[in-house]
Amino acid sequence: MIMLLTTAGFVVLSALLVWWQVRSHADKTAATPVKVSRCPRCQSALPPGAEECARCHAPLKAYELVLAPVAKTPAAGETEGPLHAIVRADVCVGCGTCVAACPEPGAIRLVDKVAHVDLDLCKGHAQCAAACPVSAIVLTRGAAVQHVEAPDLSIHFESNVPGLYVVGELGGRGLIKNAINEGKLAVEHVTRVLPPGRTRADGHPTALDLAIVGSGPAGLSAALTAAQAGLSCVVLEQGSLSDTIQRYPRQKLLFAEPIKMPLYGDLWVADASKESLLRIWLDLIERAHLDVRTGQQVTEVIRDGSVFRIRSRDHDYHARRVVLAMGRRGSPRKLGVPGEELDHVFYDITEMEEFAGRRVLVVGGGDSAVESALGLANQPGTPVALSYRGLAFERVKERNRAKLDAAVAAGSVRLLLDSQVSEIRKGTAVLSLQGHPHLEPADVVIVRVGGESPTPFLERAGVRIVRKEIALAATGASSGG
Repeated sequence: MIMLLTTAGFVVLSALLVWWQVRSHADKTAATPVKVSRCPRCQSALPPGAEECARCHAPLKAYELVLAPVAKTPAAGETEGPLHAIVRADVCVGCGTCVAACPEPGAIRLVDKVAHVDLDLCKGHAQCAAACPVSAIVLTRGAAVQHVEAPDLSIHFESNVPGLYVVGELGGRGLIKNAINEGKLAVEHVTRVLPPGRTRADGHPTALDLAIVGSGPAGLSAALTAAQAGLSCVVLEQGSLSDTIQRYPRQKLLFAEPIKMPLYGDLWVADASKESLLRIWLDLIERAHLDVRTGQQVTEVIRDGSVFRIRSRDHDYHARRVVLAMGRRGSPRKLGVPGEELDHVFYDITEMEEFAGRRVLVVGGGDSAVESALGLANQPGTPVALSYRGLAFERVKERNRAKLDAAVAAGSVRLLLDSQVSEIRKGTAVLSLQGHPHLEPADVVIVRVGGESPTPFLERAGVRIVRKEIALAATGASSGG
């Protein structure tokens, strides 16, 4: 009997202890509120993992950069942990040179065409940074973050200059989907603060509601949103409509999921060529009756009373709001030769592996040309020729010059010094090489002869440029695997 009572008492006591532990855990959980994020635009509560606000349908990914904190300047001598590599996802071209150079197996690898650093394996040897042909890798201490130079924008993509918006590549992020979303969100804000049909008491009866500079993905999305809202709008493009597509640094445009375009619906161009996207662009413009004016390189955006004056080379426009949707790469300098408009001519590249196995001609004598040639030469089965009008590469960094000498000695890059391109044909480039005609086989021509950066233009317009700090865990740009 005593044993039975002891056993029963033990069971009851165990049950009471289990009940107490469960109750304590439940009370503790209830006492700790779950942090619920809110939509940056409408402040609605968002469930964990949400990609879009259920109330205002704002795509949350579009706010990643504008909500990122401005990077702080560390105090002199300040250190925050061991040295490690960081990959700038907005610069990395996915050539894989860093992977081969790293002495620590698995410390850096390519994931989705971008180099990723495993912080647990990285020892800070810096060999990956030295090998990177585009200077996309830096050594740092502390948090795993990437730094991006970008305009200081509000959640509506409005700059510190009231009424002046910046979207797309110029805002610091080059993804097509982000650019389209940003253009739409910016003009939706313009629509709310400047509703159509209202009598304007601004002293400019002929001023447009909106001027958009640039006809790429962000500019076109902004223009379609303006047309949908009934705003009077003009789109100013410095080149031709085909230029905005032709200058994309990718051969093909892969949309893993549909992108919602105003007045069009789902845009899903799987494994699309530039030509197919251009046809869609032209169809959208014609269908929405957009006023797109080509050959209008905007040189200045300034306040003129209560409106903006937008100056191009040969005309002035006035608008109540302005959306800058130009490319981050600015205006690339062209060669001015026949055939430069062909679809195998590029002014920048971001996915070098797409050119593997093709004959490539790189034109230029600066760091960008040398870096492009080195990265392309690292792709399997890719013969690279580098054409430069000078007799030596005097303007490039010493590090790049040493790498180029090594590549030339190894036979992976062939130099065409004292040469100039006079014509580009399908599969061939016509050059003057040391004063003699020369036909250079070329499946791809990469032109890297400089251009005008958009940053001075933004600064002249009064837009404040800041250094943003983006956690790599949020972007996946270089976090561990």
